[in-house]
Amino acid sequence: MSAKKVALSGMFAALGIIFSYIEYIFPFQTGVPGVKLGLANLVIVVALYRMSAKDALVINFIRILVSGLLFTGLSGTFYSLCGSLCSFAVMALFKKTNRFSVIGVSMAGGVFHNFGQLIAAMIMVSTTKLFYYFPVLLFSGLIAGIIVGIGGTILLNALPAGLFAEEAGSARKKGKKKGGEENPDQG
Repeated sequence: MSAKKVALSGMFAALGIIFSYIEYIFPFQTGVPGVKLGLANLVIVVALYRMSAKDALVINFIRILVSGLLFTGLSGTFYSLCGSLCSFAVMALFKKTNRFSVIGVSMAGGVFHNFGQLIAAMIMVSTTKLFYYFPVLLFSGLIAGIIVGIGGTILLNALPAGLFAEEAGSARKKGKKKGGEENPDQG
């Protein structure tokens, strides 16, 4: 992994933590329990489209662990992890098909984030009766996904193309000099 990719990943994880903190101190009140915008998912959507899925997953995992332990405790971290992993798997799959826009991928992510958290809640309280709440979470996930998807589209169009491009030197094969002979300093 290049130093540039590590730095970008660190910046994205930090930005996701900052967005989580903003949502923690200024909650988006809808009057419906468990519903929030999911501002930090904006970072994950952009990372998914501009970095590898593996890099975006690592950023997501770091963001969840740090934010969860700082702001919501272990149970909040568990719910976030369940929702985010479910959401990420679906978003990565939808993106890979090349049939959905950024907004469509984000909408699916919003719905499946809520679905993952609902499954976690049903496991925690040992009842499937909570599934009656899914229509509310489906609708709120769609709305949050649209908002995050619009924001992600704007960001993806606004970010400089060169920000995510690999440097010309890293395109060369490792261990080779410009002329093609072995470089003894590489190992």
